[in-house]
This record gives sequence, C-alpha cells and structure tokens, in this order.
Amino acid sequence: MNLEKLAETVSKIDSFLSSRLSGEPKDLYQAASYLIDHGGKRLRPYMVIKSCQILGGTMKQSIPAAAAVEMVHNFTLVHDDIMDNDEVRHGVPTVHVRFGMPIGILAGDLLFSRAFETISKPYLHKSGNVGLNLVATLAKACTDVCEGQALDISMAKSSKIPSEDQYIKMIEKKTSSLFVASCAMGAISANKDFADVTRLSTFGRNLGIAFQIIDDLIGVTGNPKITKKPVGNDIREGKKSLPILMAIKKASSQEKKIILNAFGNSSVSKSEVERAISTISSLGIEDTIKQKAMYHSNAAMKSILIYDGSAKNELLSLLDFVVERSL
Repeated sequence: MNLEKLAETVSKIDSFLSSRLSGEPKDLYQAASYLIDHGGKRLRPYMVIKSCQILGGTMKQSIPAAAAVEMVHNFTLVHDDIMDNDEVRHGVPTVHVRFGMPIGILAGDLLFSRAFETISKPYLHKSGNVGLNLVATLAKACTDVCEGQALDISMAKSSKIPSEDQYIKMIEKKTSSLFVASCAMGAISANKDFADVTRLSTFGRNLGIAFQIIDDLIGVTGNPKITKKPVGNDIREGKKSLPILMAIKKASSQEKKIILNAFGNSSVSKSEVERAISTISSLGIEDTIKQKAMYHSNAAMKSILIYDGSAKNELLSLLDFVVERSL
C-alpha cells in the first residue's frame, strides 16, 4: 500500500472535515471532532475518493461524500462507546468521558446531521439525481448500522451461540454497510450509471466483511502492543465473534469449559484469559478464518477487474492491507 499517497489523501480529507466541524458552541464542535482529531485510519473516506477516481471522477467531486461517511462512522463510535460504557478509544478518553454524557450524545447527533448537510449542500438548486442518490445511499447505510447494532446486542444477551450465517448477517449490517455506502457514494459522485455503482458496492461489501473477520481475529489473538487492546478483551467482554464461535464449535468438552470459563466473565483472572486464548489458538482456527477473509477479498477483487488505472491499484492495495493486517 502506498502510504505516501494515502497520507496525502487523508490530509485533504482531514482539512475538509475540519472546515465542516467548526462552529459555536465551541465545546460541542470540539466534542464532535475529538475522535477524528485523535486517530482513525480514514479507510472509508479513502474508499469514497478512490471509487470516484476509478470511474474518472475527481477528488473535488467526491470529498463531500468522503467527509460525510467519516462523520457517520465517528457518530457510530461516539454512540457505541456510550452504549458499551467504554472509557478509552484511540488511546484517549472517550467523548462522553471527556466532555460529559449530554455533550457526548449531542456530538454524535451533530456528526450525523452535519454529514447529511455536507452531501446535500453542493446539489441544492441543481438539476439531476446525484445529491438525492447520495442522501438515500447514506441513509440506508445508517439504517443498516442501527439494525446491525441491535442484532449484536441481541446476540450478546442471548445464551445461544449464533451460527456463522447469523454472524455474517450481523457484520454485513453493522460494519460492511458503511463500506458499501463508501464505494457506492464514490461511484455516484462520479455521476456514473447503476452498473458501476453495483460493482463498487460489491467491492465494498466484501471488503467490509473481510475487514471485520480479520478485526475479530485480532481481537482474540492479537498482540496488544500492536492492537492497543488488552489481551483477550473480546473474550472477557463475551463478544460472539467468528473466532470464538468457531473455537467453541470445534473444542472438546474440556477445551470448551476453559473457553466458556473466561467468556463474558469480567472478573476472570489474567491467567485464565491467557489459558482460554492458548486453547483457542491450539484449535487451528486462525488459518480457516484467514481463508474466509481471503474468500471475500477475492470476491471484492473480481468485482473491479473490469477497470484500469492507478485508483484500481490503490483499491486492490487497500484490500491487501485489510486482509494482511498484522496480528
């Protein structure tokens, strides 16, 4: 992945985001831009811009949509942290911890509404359906994210272990839907036809699924020095991610007992968590999960083979980065 080109694009995205997230009252706008200022890879807005450029569009055409997607992504993070009572993200206190609960909720709401203002404003009083299609695409993604989050909460509460199909359905909505919207909005910004929007949407869908599968693997077996997350955090929190589902399914009764002893147990000792991780690692599920991510990566790649140029290569390079992220 060309990190120099990525950094150059991210710098332009951040500059535009900054211009859209300034205003009064100052503490509200500081809270809204707080997580954006403290990290994030900008994968989604980068995908918007590259999906526009692959079809011959420009940065200028796509940057409002790119900024809107990043605002919605951060809106979901702010509200997720409130729902989960999380106190740290990107190595800093979460928005509601730093600014208080009322401003935290309002900051999320501001990000949401400002996102739609940002994509619709350039198309006001103009003919054509580009602005309308952008708004409809992002609105659908927001609905999907809410449905996915509700499915995740329902899974967490249930005593049942969900099937792999149920897990994929949940991450398609909760995670992949914004990747779909990012690529679709890039294509729409380039003012291209339905076939191009569909191809880029397929790329985003499969990239999003691969991203979450690998993210969940990192959440269980990742190196905390790289991931910045405590060892076995997902196990301790009882997160029903694919690696844990597969491990429980494959484990012997004794191995299952070790995993379930730590699963969703906030008072479990560090050594018991490490024993559960060691048990999961010994089951050999890591290769299977990587193969599943690779399946979706290949499907994503096939969907854009019809195109040429540097933007195509940059999207394929992004795909490699997502699947091969360090554990």
